[in-house]
Amino acid sequence: MQVTARACLEMCAASLDREVLQANDAGLDIPIVVTKGRLVHTVGGLHVYEFTLPAGCLLPIDLPLSIVPGDEIEATEGVVLSCQGQVALVQAVDAIGVSVPSATLIPDRAGHLGTIATRLRDMVSQADAYNLGPSERLVPLLMSSGDPSQAALGSSTILTTVWLDDQTSRRQKIATLVLELIRANKRILLIGPDHRSSDEMAGVIAKAMKASGLTYKTWISRYEMSIVSHTSGISIHELGFEAQMHQFYAKSRADKASLRRKYDRFRELTPLLAYKGQKQKDLDEVRLLEWRLLTQLSELQAKIKDVTAILTEYENLPLWRRIGMQTVGKNVESLQQYRVLYEQQIGELTKELEIAKVRIDELVPEAAVPKDLRPEFDDLKEAITKLGGTKKIRELLAAEENTNRQAFIQNRRLVISTPARIASDPLFARVRFDVLIVEDAPHIDSTMLLAAAGLVRERIVLSGDPRDLAAREGWAIPGIESPAVF
Repeated sequence: MQVTARACLEMCAASLDREVLQANDAGLDIPIVVTKGRLVHTVGGLHVYEFTLPAGCLLPIDLPLSIVPGDEIEATEGVVLSCQGQVALVQAVDAIGVSVPSATLIPDRAGHLGTIATRLRDMVSQADAYNLGPSERLVPLLMSSGDPSQAALGSSTILTTVWLDDQTSRRQKIATLVLELIRANKRILLIGPDHRSSDEMAGVIAKAMKASGLTYKTWISRYEMSIVSHTSGISIHELGFEAQMHQFYAKSRADKASLRRKYDRFRELTPLLAYKGQKQKDLDEVRLLEWRLLTQLSELQAKIKDVTAILTEYENLPLWRRIGMQTVGKNVESLQQYRVLYEQQIGELTKELEIAKVRIDELVPEAAVPKDLRPEFDDLKEAITKLGGTKKIRELLAAEENTNRQAFIQNRRLVISTPARIASDPLFARVRFDVLIVEDAPHIDSTMLLAAAGLVRERIVLSGDPRDLAAREGWAIPGIESPAVF
């Protein structure tokens, strides 16, 4: 029977709808009272809490729920990260205290399954937004028998399988493949059956990158919170998407605060230096006036000196020279009048010089610029000019900080998460990848595999233990009773 990926997605969506009705009818989303809650760690705006569940209670991973603590603390939303025995790790949006003696968890299985069903239907209806080409190659493998030799037949340039009994060797092979894909500038989505395996894969790949000289912190993003702190000698918390976002926007806010300080200082210095510049211009004009007055004063003093010398020697001058002087109106009487006139002009000039000197004494401190002020202003002006000027800076400072999760995650070459998180988080409805790598694929439901496969454009890589594949006897697609062997 030839079944297309589109048909499989429709059948999976219909199956999820039936599960939603069953969850509502069976009352599976009843509140659960938990005890001994404690805060494990906090990264950015997310918090991981550990709760003790009642005996016999089991919560699936990535199940969304509401957390209602006591003591009049407001409720918050959360997601189950792990559930082992009676201990559950829950990622919470808001902090509810360091210690939580008791709280009520309200699961939302119906809403979770409904969200995944909606995603599957969108993949069917929005052909332009999703590429189902690689998924078409995945469908025959999902419907095949559990024989590993038969499953290996699915390997091609589009669909590759890595079946190895030894987990360490298998993960090292996957890490090597990831390095090759990153060097080829491919965007990779890697999923594992649970958060612990995803954390371990992140550590193995980061260690391989480190050994190859790559800065793994800039390439890997573990979406969202990890449940282990260190693995393979790598701090997994540093690779968390929320930690990377928090660090990036903390730096952005610090840069913005620094820019605001520079802009405010520039605005403070601009009118001050403009005032100083105007005073310096006034000082230059007054000094020029002083120079002109001193020049005129020197000329008048020289004229008085000449007149005095002539009057002193007038009686001893030759007759012909005195006659010549009288011809132009220069005699003893007129020369004395000239001297009095020159002395009056010198007096007036002296008064103007005194006024100019007083004004100069006033302007010198007003025009003086502190030694370090001018270089500081020049540096600020250069920095602001490089950023586009004061208008552009005002726009940057006025713009509200918008945490664009989609743009941020698209800058990461490798995103590691769990299939249920990928299928239900609205962020991944808008993000696309080149390659999908599935670790421990036999432990992942076919519905989740198809949901993740619809996000890739080029290639799918399935890996796992062939013994698990044989035990599973293929991946059951809802609505198809008998698997087709190819």
